[in-house]
Amino acid sequence: MSPIDFVDPQYHFSDDERQRLERIEAELELGISELQSIGPAVTVFGSARSSVQSWEYSSAYALGKALADRGVGVITGGGPGVMEAANRGAHEARGLSVGLNITLPKEQHPNPYLSVGLEFRYFFTRKFLLIRYALGFVAFPGGFGTADELFELLTLMQTGKLDKRPIVLVGTEFFGPLLQFVQESMVRQHYVESRDLELVTLTDNIDDAVEALFCCTRFASAVNTN
Repeated sequence: MSPIDFVDPQYHFSDDERQRLERIEAELELGISELQSIGPAVTVFGSARSSVQSWEYSSAYALGKALADRGVGVITGGGPGVMEAANRGAHEARGLSVGLNITLPKEQHPNPYLSVGLEFRYFFTRKFLLIRYALGFVAFPGGFGTADELFELLTLMQTGKLDKRPIVLVGTEFFGPLLQFVQESMVRQHYVESRDLELVTLTDNIDDAVEALFCCTRFASAVNTN
């Protein structure tokens, strides 16, 4: 039964509204059907603008490869930059490489290193799926999109809408001032609690990033039982 069927029958949807609801439902159904059986995976966030020559690209590539070598798949937003690098590392190590691409006015083409590739019209359906099937998360430097994804993760865990999962931030120079702001402004003024950041690890080292993921009991047990 469609969610639309639960709405008060007295309410009249315009054709545009009904078509939008149907598109949203179709995106979620497709994503769930494709991803619900992928096994252990980590979602990697980061800028589409990072060049192949950047340290972010080489680090994300190394991360994707390291995770694949340990039997963990990689999920990204499917585009270029950091996303491509993580997918490429996983792909070249013969691991699972998932990309959830978004259709934009300036079209973002999916990168060529995907074993599973899906296209989305809506950011929120895509973001739900980027989070839903990951055991942990790694964020590299990025812009508004990366910040949005990171703070939504923290909000979901803070409010109990998502069970605690490890979050690794790669790039001390980039993320250090952000965490300092959170501690000195948000925590000090009691808008958030220090414990809300307990599962956040800040590092520049990919080996340390991988170990931070596996140090989470739930993460490690899920990988070992797969």
